[in-house]
Amino acid sequence: MSLGYFNYPAPVNEPVLSYGPGSKEKEVLKKVLAELKSVEHDIPMYIGSQEVRTGKKIALRPPHEIAHTLGYFHEGGEEHVRQAVDAALQAKAKWAALCWEERAAVFLKAADLIATKYRPYMNGTTMLGQSKNAFQAEIDSACEIIDFLRWNVHYLSEIYRTQPVSSPGVHNRLEWRPLEGFIVAITPFNFTAIAGNLPASAALCGNTVIWKPAYTQVFAANMIMKVLKEAGLPDGVINLVFVDGPVLGNVVFKHRDFAGLHFTGSTAAFNHMYKTIGENIANYRTYPRIVGETGGKDFVLAHESADVDVVATALLRGAFEYQGQKCSAASRAYIPANIAEEVKKKLVEGIKSFKMGTVEDFSNFINAVIDERSFDKISSYIAKAKQDPAKATILVGGNSDKTKGYFVEPTVIEAKDPLFVTMCEEIFGPVLTIYVYQPADFEKTLQLIDTTSPYALTGSIISRDRAAVELATDKLRNAAGNFYINDKPTGAVVGQQPFGGARASGTNDKAGSILNLYRWLSARTIKETYVPPTDYRYPFLQEA
Repeated sequence: MSLGYFNYPAPVNEPVLSYGPGSKEKEVLKKVLAELKSVEHDIPMYIGSQEVRTGKKIALRPPHEIAHTLGYFHEGGEEHVRQAVDAALQAKAKWAALCWEERAAVFLKAADLIATKYRPYMNGTTMLGQSKNAFQAEIDSACEIIDFLRWNVHYLSEIYRTQPVSSPGVHNRLEWRPLEGFIVAITPFNFTAIAGNLPASAALCGNTVIWKPAYTQVFAANMIMKVLKEAGLPDGVINLVFVDGPVLGNVVFKHRDFAGLHFTGSTAAFNHMYKTIGENIANYRTYPRIVGETGGKDFVLAHESADVDVVATALLRGAFEYQGQKCSAASRAYIPANIAEEVKKKLVEGIKSFKMGTVEDFSNFINAVIDERSFDKISSYIAKAKQDPAKATILVGGNSDKTKGYFVEPTVIEAKDPLFVTMCEEIFGPVLTIYVYQPADFEKTLQLIDTTSPYALTGSIISRDRAAVELATDKLRNAAGNFYINDKPTGAVVGQQPFGGARASGTNDKAGSILNLYRWLSARTIKETYVPPTDYRYPFLQEA
C-alpha cells in the first residue's frame, strides 16, 4: 500500500575522519584492531536464513603479517550455489512487493550503523584483511560505502519520480520493476565499498542477489553482512557464498532465471563470463544485464607548464596509495624534458621518505600487497626492468620481501621505450613507469597515450596552460572514463565523480550515479484511457 510520495533529498558526503594524534577515532580504532586480532573468527556463508558452515575451512591471514591467523571461512561448492539461487528466488516476490520506503530504510539504517557503531569494525576488518592503512580504510570501508548506500536511495527516488506526460483523457505511468530472476554480484579485494555496493545497489531496486566476494576480502565482507542483517535485510535477499569462480559460474550462468551480473575484477575474468553468458543466451528467461568494471593502465600526463610539486604529489599519491592496488592508480606517466629531472628527484625523495610495514603502526604510508600471487606478479615486472637496462632504469625501489608479509617497495621505472612492457600492461601494484618526452612532441604524446593501452579507465592532465588542458581533454576523450585536470587519477567520490571506464576497462555504467541503478530496473509503461472509444470510425472517413 502506498500512502504518500516520499522524498529522499541528495545526501551530504560522509565526512572523512582524520585519525590525527590524540583523536578519539584513533584511540577507538586501535582498540578494535587489537580486539579483532585477539580471537579466531569463524566465518560462515549466509544462504537464506542459514549460516552455513561446511567444515572446509580456509585461513584468513593479514597480508602484512602472514604468521598470524585472523580466522577461517567455510568454502562451499556447487550445491551451496544452487541453494543460494533457490533462496534468492524464494525471497524475490516478497522483497519486490515490499513498499519502496521500507527497502530504502534497510540501507539507510545500514549506512547509519556503519557511520557510528560499526565504523571501527568496518575499517578494522579492512585494514587487517586487505592491508590498508587507517586513512585508506576510512575513505573506503566507512565513507564510500556510506555514500553508496545513501546516494543510491536518493537516486532511486529520482528514478521512481520520473514519469511520462499524459494527454487529455489518458493517464500514462511508468513502473520500475526489478529484473525477472536473480542477480549475481562478484566483487574484488581492493575496495570494501565496492564489495558492499554491488549486491546492495541491485537489492535496493527490488532484486535478490547471490554475492561472491574475493577470498582476500572475506573478513570485511562478513562484517558487511552483519551490518545488513542488523539493519533488517530479510533472509534470502543477499546470499553470501564463498566459492571458486568456475564453481559459481557453472551453476548461475546456466540457470534459466539468471537476470544480471554486477562485476568488478579482472578483464580476463569478465571477458570469459561475457562469452559464457552469450553462449547460454537461448536458455535465459530474459536478456541478462551485464555490468562490469575491470582493469586499467591509468596515465598522468604533465605539460611543460606543469607545476613540479603538483606533478610529484599527484604521482606519489596516485601511484602508491594502497600499494597501487586501485584500478584507478597512476601506472604510467609522461613527463616533459624541461621538468623531468626535478620531478624524478622529488619522486625519489618522496618514496625514500615513505615508511612501510603493518597497518597497526599508523606512521606507515605503505603496507603489503594482497597475497603471494600478486607479490610474485609484481616482482616479475620489476625483474623485467632490471633485465633490460637498454630500455628501462629503476630510479628508486625495486626490492621485495615475503618472509613476514607481502612487501614490495614502491618502485619508479624510467622507460626509454614508451612501449616498454611496464608502460603497457596492468601490474596492479606499487610500480610507476615514467617516460620523458620532448615538450614539442606534446600532441604526439597525446596520440601515444591514447593508443598504448587497451584500457580506458582513468587519466589526468597536469598543466597551467588552458589551451593544453583543452587539447588533452579533447584528444583523450575516449582514453579515460574518469578524467582529471591538475589532480591524481584516483579518489572518485560518490555523487561527485561517477566512476567507470570503457574499452577494456568495462561497460562504464558509472557506480556512484543514477546511471548504475537503471541497469537493475525494468520499466513497464501503463496507459489508461478514461473514456474509451466505442466506434472504429475516424472523422476522416466522412465526406460531408
